[in-house]
This record gives sequence, structure tokens and C-alpha cells, in this order.
Amino acid sequence: MSVRDLIILGCSSQQPTRLRNHGAYLLRWNQEGFLFDPGEGTQRQFIYADVSPPTVTRIFVSHFHGDHCLGLGSMLMRLNLDRVKHPIHCYYPASGKVYFDRLRFGTIYHDHIQVIEHPVTKPGIVHQDERFTIEADFLDHGVDNVGWRITEADRVKFDRDKLTAHGVKGAEVKELEQAGKIKVDGKEVRLEEVSWIKKGDIFSCVIDTKPCKGALSLAKDATLLLCESTYLEEHRDLAHSHDHLTTIQAAEIAKEANAKKLILTHFSARYRDLDPFVEEAATVFPNVDVADDFKRFPF
Repeated sequence: MSVRDLIILGCSSQQPTRLRNHGAYLLRWNQEGFLFDPGEGTQRQFIYADVSPPTVTRIFVSHFHGDHCLGLGSMLMRLNLDRVKHPIHCYYPASGKVYFDRLRFGTIYHDHIQVIEHPVTKPGIVHQDERFTIEADFLDHGVDNVGWRITEADRVKFDRDKLTAHGVKGAEVKELEQAGKIKVDGKEVRLEEVSWIKKGDIFSCVIDTKPCKGALSLAKDATLLLCESTYLEEHRDLAHSHDHLTTIQAAEIAKEANAKKLILTHFSARYRDLDPFVEEAATVFPNVDVADDFKRFPF
């Protein structure tokens, strides 16, 4: 089984601190590397995290405030330097095309990689294949800002005892999965008799927003929800004026959306201690943790 984890490369908001870098989040899942909102210094954070940059296959930029995109150009240049053979898919709000181009072509270098752009103009599916469905929805942040939802395809899982009871073995298992039914010793065996469907896991990324329908839609039934909580509840007035969430508001989104686990991130530089974020959110949604630079969350 391939590695499945979320690596926090940075969890600060607009201003990095001595302990927390600009935000950046790497999701490694089924031979893909999904990089979300690479802020300034992301390339260097890969070194400290002991992860190879060519792991990245897809880059998502929620919006073009600097703390969410200033690392994009350097990451693309690094992948170019490594001469990665796979295409790099880039997703971002279409209205930010001019900023994407400025970041990508901001310096002189020989372009060796294939960058495939996916500017998002409306909510819905932005990519679908046999492994994943990637969806986008717009959030409420005062500028065009996109959240993301990645759903793993459902998979057939076999019950070994039932396979044995029906005499299905070896290459017959693959044949049964492909055909839906086979004959074993003259008797028909149907796929549903010896298997079950495992629903695909869901990862949701909701960064920089006030409470809104888009956030709830993205977070619905998420296995792992990465959600901003820039402020503690005592600073709700600041959260509202700057189009952000508090801990309680993030927890309420997770609860209403029936998420399984909540990871809080994008913390204001005014806070040094992150324990109060967990304590506050847990009063609403118990299965909560905080991001911290280089922390890893398997799922």
C-alpha cells in the first residue's frame, strides 16, 4: 500500500514566525503528491521535511494572497531543475491567471517541465480518473478563493473466507472482478457474493474563508478536513473583519458537515501556543488536532 499522509510544511498565516512558516500542505496519496497553497519558503521546507520535491504531481492555489502562492514559482523552478518527467497539474481561480503567470515566469530559467493549467471558473469537478475525483467550490474571502475536495474512487474488497468457500482462487479472483461473474466447478459465482465495496476516503481543504455554503459542501463527510482557524474565539471580531474563521467556527463546519477528523491551521502570528486552539474546538468537535510545521497526519 502506498503512503497516505498529510505533511504540514507550514501553518502560519500572512506573517511567518520563528516557529511557523508560511502555509503549505503536501498530501501523499496513491502515487500522487498534492501540494496545497505553497507559501514563501516551501521549497526549503521540503528539505527539512526530508521529502523529495518531485513527489509533487498537482499544485493547488486557493487564491493569490502572498502567503498562499509566493512559493509557487520556486517550486516550479525546482521541479524544472529536477527535470521531472510527469506533468505538473496546477489548479487556481481563473481570475488569478495574471498572478499565476507572474509567479511562474518571474525569473530566467530553461523550461523543461510540462505544466498543465486548470483555471477554475465555477464550482464542480475539475478532474476525474479511475483513482480520484477532484472538486472545487468558491469560499467567502473577499477575493476569488477556491477550496478543494478530493474523493478516492470506491474499491472492490474481497472476503477471503467467502472466496475459499466458493472455490475461487488465483487468477480467477481477477477474472471475477473484471467480469462480475465466473463459473467454478460448474457453478456460477457472482462478484457481490464474495466481495464488498469500500467507499473511497475524502480529503477536504478549506483555507481562508468566513462561514459559507462552499465550506460545508467541501467538508461533507470528509475523512480528513484541513480547515483554517486563524483566530481564537476571543478575536471573532478580527476573524469577521478579515474574512477568516475562529476555532469554534471551524469546528462547527466540521460538525455540521459530518467530517471524521479536523485539522486546524493558518494561525495568526499573534499566537505562540497552539494548545488553546485544540481546547476550544474540542468543545464542539472532539476529533480535532492542530497543524504544526513538519507534523504528519496518516489516514
